[in-house]
Amino acid sequence: MRVTGNVHNKTFYRLFWHFSSYFKQSRSHSLIMESLNEAKRIAARRAIDEHVEDNSVIGIGSGSTIVFAVTRLAERVKSEKLNVICVPTSFQARQLIIENKLCLGDLETHPELDCTVDGADEVDRDLTLIKGGGGCLTQEKIVASCAKKLVIIADYTKKSERLGDQYKKGIPIEVIPIAYVPVSIKIREHFGGNVTLRMAKMKAGPLVTDNGNFILDWNFPTDKNLDWPSVNETITMIPGVVETGLFVGMTSKVYFGLPDGSVKTTEPL
Repeated sequence: MRVTGNVHNKTFYRLFWHFSSYFKQSRSHSLIMESLNEAKRIAARRAIDEHVEDNSVIGIGSGSTIVFAVTRLAERVKSEKLNVICVPTSFQARQLIIENKLCLGDLETHPELDCTVDGADEVDRDLTLIKGGGGCLTQEKIVASCAKKLVIIADYTKKSERLGDQYKKGIPIEVIPIAYVPVSIKIREHFGGNVTLRMAKMKAGPLVTDNGNFILDWNFPTDKNLDWPSVNETITMIPGVVETGLFVGMTSKVYFGLPDGSVKTTEPL
């Protein structure tokens, strides 16, 4: 009986240590996510407060950060009785606009926007962006190109000296489905690195964009000093490429929410 008791005690302590370690890790992860969400919220709030005016047309980006922006926009529209038309960059953005009872517009009726507010996967020192982690890069770039200014909101983890320092998932490239293999080969031949077809998470097969296309993720070589305007132009010219997730020379201002509750802004030099 004593031996059995010892075995049971050892098993109990092993299980206790395992679950204790799990809950500590889970708690740590939860605290990090709370910090990131608060950083996104304060960046979104300040950007909306500084760039949205009455009788304006605003492009609404995609992603987790934009939820905070739309929430703040809805607050201001209600409290200040603002007349604001919102043009979405994705199905997600469209649903956010509708759910928050904001005025929904489109590029057919409003081809010129006062401002587009969007997030980014990474922002480098030149304010070149990687976007498209959520697969909406083409519509995001179209809407951004129609705006007088593109305002980016992000948490502190998105700020990098060089692209690839923080974001390790590569540059998204939207392609016509029939062309994904030849486009992949051409990108590797031109620039090196690794190109993979993005797969869907909740279905078998590749992810399909709102436009019915595929997404390639290009993990570019970080040991090369790549000229992003040239890279973007070269890839865009490959037959079958719809658009890249490189946003070069488009950003007007970036709002980074910081861990201490402050917001750091960056503008082009």
